[in-house]
Amino acid sequence: MSDPKDSKPKSPGRRQLLRGLGAGAAALAFPHLWLPRTALAQTNGRGRVRHIIYIRLSGGFRFTTAFNSDVADEFNPFGRSDKRAAGTEWGVGKLLERASWLEGEPSKPRRDLGMKPVAEFSNEICVLPCVDHEPFSARADGGHGTGLERFLTGYVGGATGFLSYVNYGVRARVAEEAAKGNTLLPAFSLGEAGMATGAGSYATYRPPVLEGSGFQGFGADPSAGLPPWAAKVTTEVDNRYRARLHLPLRGGVDTYQQTRKATSDYGKIFRDPMLRVTADSDEVVDGITNRQLRAIFGTDTTGQRAALALRLFHFGCPAVFLNQGGYDYHSREDAELPDELDGANRLVSGLRTALKMMQHPEGGTYWDKTLVVIGSEFGRTTGGSRFNSANGSDHGSDLATRWMSMPFMGGVISEAGKGGKSLGSVRGADLKATGKVYSYRSVLKTMMDLLGADHEGIFPADAPIQDFFS
Repeated sequence: MSDPKDSKPKSPGRRQLLRGLGAGAAALAFPHLWLPRTALAQTNGRGRVRHIIYIRLSGGFRFTTAFNSDVADEFNPFGRSDKRAAGTEWGVGKLLERASWLEGEPSKPRRDLGMKPVAEFSNEICVLPCVDHEPFSARADGGHGTGLERFLTGYVGGATGFLSYVNYGVRARVAEEAAKGNTLLPAFSLGEAGMATGAGSYATYRPPVLEGSGFQGFGADPSAGLPPWAAKVTTEVDNRYRARLHLPLRGGVDTYQQTRKATSDYGKIFRDPMLRVTADSDEVVDGITNRQLRAIFGTDTTGQRAALALRLFHFGCPAVFLNQGGYDYHSREDAELPDELDGANRLVSGLRTALKMMQHPEGGTYWDKTLVVIGSEFGRTTGGSRFNSANGSDHGSDLATRWMSMPFMGGVISEAGKGGKSLGSVRGADLKATGKVYSYRSVLKTMMDLLGADHEGIFPADAPIQDFFS
């Protein structure tokens, strides 16, 4: 089956990106009246993080081969790790030991920076073995299209992507900083247009979608060529036009002026050399150089996007979404999954290493203030065998398809004492849940809550997960 990401709409170009960013920033800058919300469900960790990295293992991932591996061979034919870190409760798959990027003399810089195989720091990761993509359904839905819609928006046919909710949720923070003269970047989707949808009240908060891995197209500042007198004339013309309008009609001009300023401010950020993550710069920013980031993550598209995500956080970006790999192995999974997951292992290990090295502008490390979450649109099944007839796996209506075993990583998890913990459990013989079952929407809402984002009215039937702090 084909993945709908192959036919996703083309991302906007430079001009469209700036226009969308500017319009969103103008909306964010308007004043809001905030009233106490005593009924708002929240966790004890609300507002504990400043940034979120949300990763999708593309195409439907066989979670039992990595993050819920203490199960029957039909669900995990690759075996269990005997190198899991002490204190780990969740099922660490043997594939999480793979680390080709640490082998040999060329990999010595990564070893020196502290990178390790994922299995060796499994006690810093908390796993939810049973995340259900649709708790009220009688059976699992193995459709690529509907599964991806649930993952990106929370619902089949959902009109608003998760990152749009995030941008909406942090609008007060953005407005407060704007009042101080500071520009905060919005959440970014790195290569996934479906994460950037938005309707109704959320339409103006849609995140920019960035194809590629940088802002090389923002090499010049169009307004920089204007002489001071011309810039002054432009501003005065706008102000005179605004002054002639009736008071209720001035909002449009205000929006235009704010949009133009926001566009200029974003442009200045995008031209910052720090965001040139494809260059081997030795300038230390936040305790790490771009050369070190390239050594940690590599130079492929995923690695460059991971490095860019961390640099975007420097400018106040609250969340970044990116895809990794391609796991729709209806055939040859036995031969190809280990190498594909090796790339995911490098990404996870690299994020842990870089976040712990990086010093956050607000104090402490980025590890202290960042949450890393990994998921997919569904799990995978073989209907009772180790592999299907083509040495792969499929997706259907059973529990192997239904359960996502989603890992969470970051300082907030370790501080809560949940590193290495399993929030929930399954019976190894048939994957029947023997502990807590959570919904996709609860996971999304939990991320918003930890970010301190306003989530009132979002997924009203799903509360944020309290068990991280129980």
